[in-house]
Amino acid sequence: MQYRFLPSLVHAGFALIAAGAQAQSSVTIYGRLNVSLEHADAARAPRDRAVNRESNNRSVIGFRGAEDLGDGYQAVFQIEGSLALDTGAGTSLANRDTRVGLQTPYGLVFAGHWGTPYLLATSTLDPWYPTTAGYMALMANGSAPTTNHLGNTASFDRRQQNIVQYWSPTWRGLTGRVAYALNDGEIGPGGSKPDLWSASLSWDDGPWNLSLAHEQHRGYQGPGRTDTATKLGAAYRVGPARLTGAIERLRYETPLGPLTRTALFMVATWQVDRFNLRASFTDAADGKGPAGARIGFVSAGDATGARQWTLGADYTLSPRTGLYAYVSRIDNQARAAYDFAINPLGVGVGEKPTVVALGLRHAF
Repeated sequence: MQYRFLPSLVHAGFALIAAGAQAQSSVTIYGRLNVSLEHADAARAPRDRAVNRESNNRSVIGFRGAEDLGDGYQAVFQIEGSLALDTGAGTSLANRDTRVGLQTPYGLVFAGHWGTPYLLATSTLDPWYPTTAGYMALMANGSAPTTNHLGNTASFDRRQQNIVQYWSPTWRGLTGRVAYALNDGEIGPGGSKPDLWSASLSWDDGPWNLSLAHEQHRGYQGPGRTDTATKLGAAYRVGPARLTGAIERLRYETPLGPLTRTALFMVATWQVDRFNLRASFTDAADGKGPAGARIGFVSAGDATGARQWTLGADYTLSPRTGLYAYVSRIDNQARAAYDFAINPLGVGVGEKPTVVALGLRHAF
């Protein structure tokens, strides 16, 4: 007799669990595993610094979900962390794209730790992103996979902490994005209070994709100084071929005066059955500005530019798994020291870092 209420309690418990499951409309576990075997060399001739290595190409694991709030509104979240696939070393649960926000009929608004609109505007144009051969070696002045205003004051390819973003709905192929990264009490050079603005506008219609992006870093080089980056990207698909490119101008306000640099990126891909053949070229011009000015890889003066060539192919084993191979080389001029942005080698001025890679990627 003392157990006569047990079936009712069990039934009520299952009902509560079912109600909770219905409230959370979707939760997805996802990830990207990407590793390559590489032969790399950064030295001048005679070649005495060659290395054979296994490189992790920003493997991740994450959780994303949404709760339907009715009337076209959703609460959305994502938690993403990096995986050290090559060494197994521990990493943060949420050091990659992580956010909480609201999806509304008027667009998406969220807060967290996320790639800026400037980064996202053209990253899909690069078939090598994110591997050792990624275009961030010369474009955007390197890569900042996780940073605040003080951790990396050079790169415009950045996943920014303490950021708030708004993404508009798509209208006739047009989509706009704007972001602001709060100061959060950080004190920069000379007592500055650095912050960041980033925005992009993209148009996607049939074979064409166009994007325009602009970003400002205020106070990164000192009070009243604003660094800016502007780029235009384009992609056109015809049959099995796709042509993409981007042009970018960086401007830093240094204590010595403005430092500027332009760069151009071009890619051609060709789909042949399961093979995707790829070739890219990047040209970073000499930096312009006062003698001795240097921010990140960009420095002023003659012979401070570089070029990068990459040639390779991707073979699709399934919609989620593929093999790839490439060779990539950066030709630094006599006073330049550009390095691979992911899995760098440690490059001296005038050196020509080269990597030959065979990789495997899987998404789940």
